[in-house]
Amino acid sequence: MNDSASIDLAALLCSRLCHDMLSPIGALNNGLELLADEQDPEMRAKCLELLEQSAKTSADKLKFFRLAYGAAGGYGEMVDVEEPRAAIDALIGSNKRIEAHWAMDGGKLPKDAVKVLLNFAHIAIESLIRGGRLDIGAEILDGNCEIVVRASGERLAFDKDIGAALQGDLPVGQLSGRTAPAHMLNLLAEKAGGGLQYKFADNTLVLGAVLPQPEGLIG
Repeated sequence: MNDSASIDLAALLCSRLCHDMLSPIGALNNGLELLADEQDPEMRAKCLELLEQSAKTSADKLKFFRLAYGAAGGYGEMVDVEEPRAAIDALIGSNKRIEAHWAMDGGKLPKDAVKVLLNFAHIAIESLIRGGRLDIGAEILDGNCEIVVRASGERLAFDKDIGAALQGDLPVGQLSGRTAPAHMLNLLAEKAGGGLQYKFADNTLVLGAVLPQPEGLIG
């Protein structure tokens, strides 16, 4: 990937992050405006509740994207599985229509595997436009980290361009903020010597990855 393409990908990932942060940050701004004009104690209490919820949502999303897109410099090469689990649970938040189930083998995962896990979960959550079941699994087996995320529910929505980007079949010039994370995963898997796959049929989306463990972490 040349320097120009790398810069374009970084810009698209930033655009995606800004898009996803716009709603909670906008809610914070609206809450502050309401609070400044409101004199009724009960309404002020509701404004403060709105501000608290928006601040938590903003913080949760930033934590998620720090692990999903960023270098996550505060972590070592292995990340405790509770970190991505907490990030995904927070991303689901109060959406009672999504039921998450976990199957995580082991206490830690390589940092790149965590990126794949989080981005797979993000794609799957967005596909569950009417809610449904989210199954998330990861294990380290024979020197490989295997990841599976499955979304099933009524009327799933999955952009075929995201699938193409995961497979490396979407031209760089056609990438958007929506497909850039999938392209990033393809590059990550390719660099690691692993692979990605997906299947979308019968109101079920399955995303899978096999990533060899970094040599220094095997054993």
